[in-house]
Amino acid sequence: MLTETGKISSDGRVSIPINLRKQLNLSSGDELLFEQKGESISIRKLKDLDAEYLRSVQASCANEWASPEDCEAYDGI
Repeated sequence: MLTETGKISSDGRVSIPINLRKQLNLSSGDELLFEQKGESISIRKLKDLDAEYLRSVQASCANEWASPEDCEAYDGI
């Protein structure tokens, strides 16, 4: 496992260290998927299948989470 550190800029940008970019074959313009689990965030390269899945979930749930109260009610599911 390769471990590196970085910082968040004032506008929320994070640079991925070059050793990690090389290891994961990440290039400028690649889309990334961010997943939160507790206090951790995992980042991985977005694959075509991921994008299709996210679009389908987004479309089917477009009217489900319509308010902050809905988000709170479904939080943790």
